[in-house]
Amino acid sequence: MTNPYRRGMTGRILMLTSLLCIALGALLAWQAQAQQGERTALVMTVDGAIGPAISDYFQRGLELAEERDAELVVVEMDTPGGLDASMRSMIRAMLTSSVPVAIHVSPAGARAASAGAYLLYASHVAAMAPSTHLGSATPVQIGGGGLPGFGDDDEGGKGGARAQETEEMDEPATDDEGSASGEAADAEGGAGEDGGDDDRRRGETAMERKVLEDAVAYIRSLAERHDRNAEWAEQAVREAVNLTAREALEQNVIDVVATNLEDLLAQIDGRTVVMENGERTLATADLAIERFAPDWRTKLLAVITNPNVAYFLMIIGFYGLIFELSNPGGLVPGTIGIISLLLALFAFQVLPVNYAGLALILVGLGLIVGEALMPSFGVLGIGGIAAFVIGSVMLMDADNLNISLPMIGGTALLAAGLMLWVVTRFIGLRRRVPRTGQEELVGSEARVLEDFAGQGHVRLMGERWNARSTRPLTRGQAVRVTAVDGLTLEVEPLDASS
Repeated sequence: MTNPYRRGMTGRILMLTSLLCIALGALLAWQAQAQQGERTALVMTVDGAIGPAISDYFQRGLELAEERDAELVVVEMDTPGGLDASMRSMIRAMLTSSVPVAIHVSPAGARAASAGAYLLYASHVAAMAPSTHLGSATPVQIGGGGLPGFGDDDEGGKGGARAQETEEMDEPATDDEGSASGEAADAEGGAGEDGGDDDRRRGETAMERKVLEDAVAYIRSLAERHDRNAEWAEQAVREAVNLTAREALEQNVIDVVATNLEDLLAQIDGRTVVMENGERTLATADLAIERFAPDWRTKLLAVITNPNVAYFLMIIGFYGLIFELSNPGGLVPGTIGIISLLLALFAFQVLPVNYAGLALILVGLGLIVGEALMPSFGVLGIGGIAAFVIGSVMLMDADNLNISLPMIGGTALLAAGLMLWVVTRFIGLRRRVPRTGQEELVGSEARVLEDFAGQGHVRLMGERWNARSTRPLTRGQAVRVTAVDGLTLEVEPLDASS
């Protein structure tokens, strides 16, 4: 028979459970509705040279902003420039984004130089903090053909395409130069049009002219899209001029001078910007700030694509494979070597590498290893070190993405020390007394077994040998071996040899 009290308790528990589930569902629905109704601004930070890691981080941030239906993306930027390919991929993503992008050059003392100037011109809202500057957007071709006269001979378009992939935006001038460069450019404008220094303004070779004119057209198109000063943009490319934040605002290069993020959002509220599908009015008042900081992926890519790290990984990979091949079965050198070499090849794929320099490095390392395996008393080693150093200097000649000279010197000194140790070891081996073969017998001491003059027998190292001497010898006399003729020893008395 069922207990009425127990049945009543079970009913109460089921009712309370149902009420809790209903309350929890209502709470989750309210929270989701509140999140959907909240308007946010996604804030990213770009600090350092523009490269593959920064480009990947920027594009992932735009995708995240679109997923969360953010009102605005703000990029706090401080950059000396960077790779042209990475810059262009960032600009393409920005121009096709459904979320407006505001680039704010901050904090005070920051700069948007070179590639940063292009990004600033491409942004929907261009802003700078006080005591910042922008400019010096002249492109510099690096890597690519790597041969003198390559651009002059290639008028068909392949060279131009290669230059687009491998050019890198020039390092800006110093702050002191930048403060007066805009005025100097205005004063010199007439001379350039007359042709006085037309070569300097337009490039000396066909390749330089193609790269320069492409950069000018690119930044002018960005300026015209957002109704900004296209004439100054062209000067920034041709003359590498610079502007301070206040000057940039006065010359319609930027839209806002904002001290901080809150000031920026307050000033651009109600501003109309040009998007891919038409104009849009910003509503930035009371936006919730959500920061998207560089994660482990961005940091890992930044480390791997650092020219010094990629260079070091290549050296480790090469020597790891050499040690594994010279001592099969070690496994550890080979495993470390192949991983390091693959990481280095990935970095070289996205970095502006001069392949002539890379070939010289590999040839130099091969010659240094050849010195150890086939000693030439320094000929291969010295040639290998020379090729290695020259190739290392040529490998990446960009201002922002070059290899540290102390690292090149340290690696070369290490290779030279290894080569010197190998050479001295071989020289020492040549000076050692032979310990095997007929060479070991010469100079050894033996005992005469019977009296003889001419030919007889001696005991040497416990063995009986035929012996020949030009002087008469007596039994038990000590003699020294002077030569070996087949199975016959040439001997002489010890007193005569001494």
